[in-house]
Amino acid sequence: MPNKVQVPRISDAVASTLERRILEGSLKSGDRLPPERELAAELGVSRPSLREAIQKLASKGMVTSRQGGGTYVTDALESTFFDPWQDMMGSYPNLREDMLEFRRMLEGQAAEWAAERATDADLQRLDQSFSALQAAFESDNTDKRSDADIAFHQAVGDASHNVLLGHLSAALLRLMHDNIRLNLGELKMVPAASRLLMTQHAAIHSAVRERKPQAARSAAETHIDFV
Repeated sequence: MPNKVQVPRISDAVASTLERRILEGSLKSGDRLPPERELAAELGVSRPSLREAIQKLASKGMVTSRQGGGTYVTDALESTFFDPWQDMMGSYPNLREDMLEFRRMLEGQAAEWAAERATDADLQRLDQSFSALQAAFESDNTDKRSDADIAFHQAVGDASHNVLLGHLSAALLRLMHDNIRLNLGELKMVPAASRLLMTQHAAIHSAVRERKPQAARSAAETHIDFV
């Protein structure tokens, strides 16, 4: 019959649900999917339907199975942006200033939207990342400092609740990881600079928490200008 209603396959609906979670950031790059039995029960589907859905996502490169068990979210949404630029960053140092200029625009907008849109869960994650940043800056470990710095800025990006901005922010921070590490390694030798960096991060944190969009944007831009 030409007008027959097409009922979507259960596996397609499950794949769409999981894909949406990846897009929205509730499932992030490197996250392990819950055990099959738990996830099937949560979604209210059979385990064969869940397996078929995961196979669909794997064919898109969104998830992958690792040796030793478990299915993990890949970095497919960021890697296509990251890979070609990584090589060029090493060959053309002037690109770093362009990247910082782009980062200023991106993070200013992210902070403004985060102040407007952050949920209670976002604010809790932001608090945790800020506390981790404070602890990292009290140590002399540059790797901990850079990792905590990136995690804080990514928490702000995710709180903006713009899917594309969140993933672009993750890709950009990943791209600039070595540069951020280098900067922090040099600045930790200057106590005044370290204090200024923490003051700047605190200003971003407070403005987002207090729902002050313009103050949040200004604080984020001021921080990148200093960098």
